[in-house]
Amino acid sequence: MGIHNATYAQADGLVKQVGFLWAPNWTLLFMVFLPLFFTFVREVLVFWKHEGRFQLIDQADRMENDLAWARNVEASSYTYWAVFLICILFAGLVQWIGVCLIPLIKGVGNYAMDWGKLAIVRPEVVSVWEEVVFTGLAYLYMCLCFYLFFAGLILLYTVAYDLWRVTETSKDPRKVDERRELNRARLTVIRGIFRGTVLGVLIAICMKAQSSYLTSNSGNIAAWLVSDMSSAVYGLNKVSDGTDYRMPTHYSSLLIVVSTCVVFLFAALRLGLGGQLRVLLWKMSTVVALVVAGYLLIDAFAGFSILLGVGVLFGLYGLFDPGFGRDEREN
Repeated sequence: MGIHNATYAQADGLVKQVGFLWAPNWTLLFMVFLPLFFTFVREVLVFWKHEGRFQLIDQADRMENDLAWARNVEASSYTYWAVFLICILFAGLVQWIGVCLIPLIKGVGNYAMDWGKLAIVRPEVVSVWEEVVFTGLAYLYMCLCFYLFFAGLILLYTVAYDLWRVTETSKDPRKVDERRELNRARLTVIRGIFRGTVLGVLIAICMKAQSSYLTSNSGNIAAWLVSDMSSAVYGLNKVSDGTDYRMPTHYSSLLIVVSTCVVFLFAALRLGLGGQLRVLLWKMSTVVALVVAGYLLIDAFAGFSILLGVGVLFGLYGLFDPGFGRDEREN
C-alpha cells in the first residue's frame, strides 16, 4: 500500500518518518515481544499441568486435583469474557473510530500523524478508503492479540494461585524430595511470570515511545532517541520541544504495565517468601522496577533514553537468564 516507509512534511518544514515498519508498536510488539510472551506462558502452563502438579500431589488425589485445576480455570470465565469485550469494544472499535476513522473522514484530527492517517496529507500514496479498510483490519488484529495477552496474564495468575493452594495442602514438606520438587515448581513458575512481566513492560514501552516520538520534532524514532542522548551529554533541555497532540496509547500502555506488575507481585508474595527464593526475587524485582521506571520516564526529561536503554538491556538479559546465574537444579 506504500505506507511501509512513508514520510510527510510538517508545516515547519520537518520531514517526518511515519511508515508502518518504523513503528515499534506494530513491528517489535507483534513480531517479537508478543510471540515470546505466548511462548513463555505456554511453557509455564505445560509444566504445571503435566509435570509440576503431578510431583506435588498424592497419586490417589490426582484426579480430584485435576478437577480442582479445571475449576480454578473455570472460575475465571467471566473475567475472560469481560476482558474480551473490553478489548473488542474499547481497545478495538472505539479507539479505531476515534483515532483513525473520524480523522480520515473529516480530514483532520487531534492525534499526531502516523501511517494510519497518512491519506490526509499524502493522498497520492494511499487513498482514504484504502486506509479505512486497512486500519480497521489492523485494529481488529491488534485487539484480538491483546485479548490473548491478557488471557495469558490471567493464566499466569491462575497457575500461581493454584501452586500456592497446592503448597498449602501438599504432602509433608519436611521430606527432602518433596521440598525439592516444591522449590523447583516455585522457581519454574516464578521465572516464567518474571519473563512475562518484563515482556509486558517492553510492549508498553514500544507503545509509549512511538506515541511520544510522533509528537516530537525529530525525523524518525531512532533520531529522536539519539537526539535525547546527546541533549543529556551536552546539557540541553528538549523535553518541551514537540507538538500538542493527544496520545491515546499512554493510557492503554499504563494498563498493560499495571496488569503485568500485579501478576508478578501476587506471585512473588504467594510463592517467593521462602529464604531460597528471596535473593532471586530481589534481583527480579529490581529489574522489573528499572524497566518500569524507564517506561514511566519516557520523554519526561532530557536523557530519559539512557535510563530507558539501561532498563531494556537488563530486561532482555532477564529473558535469557531469569535465574541471574542461579542453577535451576539448586534447591
